[in-house]
Amino acid sequence: MSHRAKYTPGPAAGARIQKEGDKWTLVLVRDLRHPPAKVWEAITDPEHLREWAPFDPDRNLSAVGTVKLSTVGTPTPQVAESQVKRAEAPRLLEYGWGGNDMRWELEPLGSGGTRLTLWHNIHRGFISMGAAGWHICFDVLEGLLSGDPLGRIVGPEVMKFDGWQRLNAEYAKQFGVEPAGLPSNPRT
Repeated sequence: MSHRAKYTPGPAAGARIQKEGDKWTLVLVRDLRHPPAKVWEAITDPEHLREWAPFDPDRNLSAVGTVKLSTVGTPTPQVAESQVKRAEAPRLLEYGWGGNDMRWELEPLGSGGTRLTLWHNIHRGFISMGAAGWHICFDVLEGLLSGDPLGRIVGPEVMKFDGWQRLNAEYAKQFGVEPAGLPSNPRT
């Protein structure tokens, strides 16, 4: 049985939503056992991003300017031209993806690790899906940083993955929304 076949995501945790009118922002927090410089490389370097993130950049994200982000696993290529607005290694990264803003903050922990916080504004109809997807991406990122890679689990493939539907439902319940991407349950 492969390492990946044994992987099961933990319970939905470390996520909340911020609401400003119709604009909803998913906020995910994950404590990693690795120093900010190592985490920074993993969230900016294209080689590292290809191992865990849901998109491929055409260049390193550690510098301000134009970047093309290709969404992984779509039936037809989806390439979004975006801007890296802020890149302050190894603590702050801001850019857009698919018309949504993303902000990554890396905070050193006393243990030598990093508290990684991601703010990603997502349409509220897809916010539980986004939380479930990023939860699994962060698990894959942790494995990559620990030298125990699972391999990328993103795009349509993630929805077929065992723990994704459970996470989607758990996050939807936490956020008080209907789980996205699942048939709705008729009320009896």
